[in-house]
Amino acid sequence: PGEIEHATISGNRDQIIMALSNLIENAINYSPDGTKVAIAATVEAGIVSISVTDQGIGIPESEQARIFERFYRVDPARSRQTGGTGLGLSIVKHVANRHGGDVAVWSTPDVGSTFSIRFPLVAPDSDEEVTN
Repeated sequence: PGEIEHATISGNRDQIIMALSNLIENAINYSPDGTKVAIAATVEAGIVSISVTDQGIGIPESEQARIFERFYRVDPARSRQTGGTGLGLSIVKHVANRHGGDVAVWSTPDVGSTFSIRFPLVAPDSDEEVTN
């Protein structure tokens, strides 16, 4: 996959911004001070993938299948500290699915996590575009 300069997807701008904001906010909230959060976008086979990678607490493999469920929290005590509602990742999944895409996670406890949200590209000659 290559880095992109410009890619167009079709969908609701506010929802897509909210989904990406949720991923970035989680990466910051669940990472120790002084660590990095990286955001990258790639295009491959007509799909744009936007990834948010942190050096945070990570998510045990046994919990990864459930983290996109509404109100599910890996660590309820930690979520109370960060002000989480347990809805952020379910919103991300809903927005991705609604726009013909998906979301995936790769994570290792005490190493960090990468969340990737993927959307189909709009053909360059198409009239479709992101809407409000």
